[in-house]
Amino acid sequence: MPNAAAQPAHILIIEDDFASRSLLVSYFEKEGYRISEAEQADDLPAQVARDGIDVVLLDINLPGKDGLTLTRELRATSAVGIILVTSKGDEIDRIVGLELGADDYVTKPFNPRELLVRVKNLLWRVKGSGQTAGGGARESQCLHFEGWALDANKRQLAGPDGQIERLPEGEFKLLQALIGHAGQVLSRDYLMDAIHDREWTPNDRSIDVLIGRLRRKLGDNPSNPQLILTAHGAGYVFAGSLS
Repeated sequence: MPNAAAQPAHILIIEDDFASRSLLVSYFEKEGYRISEAEQADDLPAQVARDGIDVVLLDINLPGKDGLTLTRELRATSAVGIILVTSKGDEIDRIVGLELGADDYVTKPFNPRELLVRVKNLLWRVKGSGQTAGGGARESQCLHFEGWALDANKRQLAGPDGQIERLPEGEFKLLQALIGHAGQVLSRDYLMDAIHDREWTPNDRSIDVLIGRLRRKLGDNPSNPQLILTAHGAGYVFAGSLS
């Protein structure tokens, strides 16, 4: 149950199937969360900002704007948590959704208890909690390089200008792996193992796309990168100086 002393997290469920949406609404309300629901949400970025949404459960196949379009629009303006709800045959859409900035996904039919765990974990990252489950302070785990700082607890990247961005799961794991082996060439196979989870197995294209996204966020010119270098035919290497 969410901490009664704190404001309940606000979850927005966007699902056009009434039975699936009702199941999710009932389950999360029983867990003490504040719930909003909709069968479509063409104005999603405005709604998230207006209603103070913490996590969006977003079906990929929606009438009007589909879930991938909404993910792209939402991630351009917000760091809200995004969990995509997909069908078994949507493997390509799942990969694209993660590349667009979704944090996680679940596949129908899903176990509500598993989805609850995923939401709780994502809420902790979104809210940047500095507490463990037992209430004690978490030890800071920051990696510093070239004026940047990667906070492994909060999954946040802080730039030299002080701007802070919460990285999607794939980008965070990839950057953490590269920094953790600075100066070493890491193969695509190694990087795929480093960022995969039990449902999503990335491929070579996924790695290349995520590398491109990281370079843009780090201001690392893709035509002449200084931080994340391409070892042609071998993989990638992090060349920045750690501090």
